[in-house]
Amino acid sequence: MKISMLEKQFVIKDEQKPFDSCHASTLVQTKSGVIVAAWFAGTRESSPDTAIWTSRRADGKWEAPRKTADVRGTAMWNPVLFQKQDGTIILFYKVGERIPEWRTWTAESHDEGATFTEPREMVCGDDSGGRGPVKNKPVRLKDGTVLAPGSLEGEYWDCFVDISTDDCDSWERSSLVPVRRASCEYHRMHRPYDRHYVYGKGILQPALWQDDKEQVHMLLRSTSSRIFRSDSFDGGHTWCVAYDTGLPNNNSGIDLVRRDSGELILVYNPRENLPGMFHGPRTPLTVAVSADNGAHFDRVLDLEDTAGVFCYPAVICGQNGEILLTYTWNRENIMFVRLGQ
Repeated sequence: MKISMLEKQFVIKDEQKPFDSCHASTLVQTKSGVIVAAWFAGTRESSPDTAIWTSRRADGKWEAPRKTADVRGTAMWNPVLFQKQDGTIILFYKVGERIPEWRTWTAESHDEGATFTEPREMVCGDDSGGRGPVKNKPVRLKDGTVLAPGSLEGEYWDCFVDISTDDCDSWERSSLVPVRRASCEYHRMHRPYDRHYVYGKGILQPALWQDDKEQVHMLLRSTSSRIFRSDSFDGGHTWCVAYDTGLPNNNSGIDLVRRDSGELILVYNPRENLPGMFHGPRTPLTVAVSADNGAHFDRVLDLEDTAGVFCYPAVICGQNGEILLTYTWNRENIMFVRLGQ
């Protein structure tokens, strides 16, 4: 499958940027063609002045960014945009100084992202470390159920999905994805390599899709130098033991989308961790395609291939068969890209 770059532009103009650092973007496209993007920004990640910012793109131009959600003196993180069946845009985001203490809040837009309602907590009183989507967009199953890909970051990293059968009004958390953890020392002592073991803290930030057989799957960021995968045969309520796909991963965010034709479009940093560490350089940033439900991926395009920090992609299917995506560009800006065949 051939993919070409149709357009590439910064979301934020330098003269419109009222913050030093930005990260973790997300996007949706409305029926009228308006694209809405969101991200968190402030002095730096985790600083108490971070807030959630949004911008809209109409007629090929991005509007000046606006501060959409802010809790004074508290760090804010990882917005995720999603559309309800009636076109309402729902914005999820995390609030909390420390990641294990995150709470998830939501706000809605009924005017294509021009304004948002007053926020409310997604699951009132939940203190488990954040419910709902942690980085990547929810998916709507063929029966209308919405699955939101979540994860927990504490001493260990674990993943789950939140399940809604009433279009994001209420949520039920799935069981955790089973993970077999092992130290790097265990790996050196017990060869050959076992694809069902994760080395380090675990797995994080699922990216979801449903296949033609109505089975649900996720690809996972990991500390194990590989993208992991898990599969569900009951609509996301339970998951199989996470296993290594063979795709390199530098413990940085990934995202994918399934096209109507069945191909999976994956955007990721195809790098392993640095030796003896649980992270690696966040470049290049690459697009890969799978025509066999994720069994194999072919790299088709590098979005960035120079030294820098190019990461945390968000990818959706746009109108007219296009692929739309955003990603962090050196923590200085959000890059927007249109892809086509």
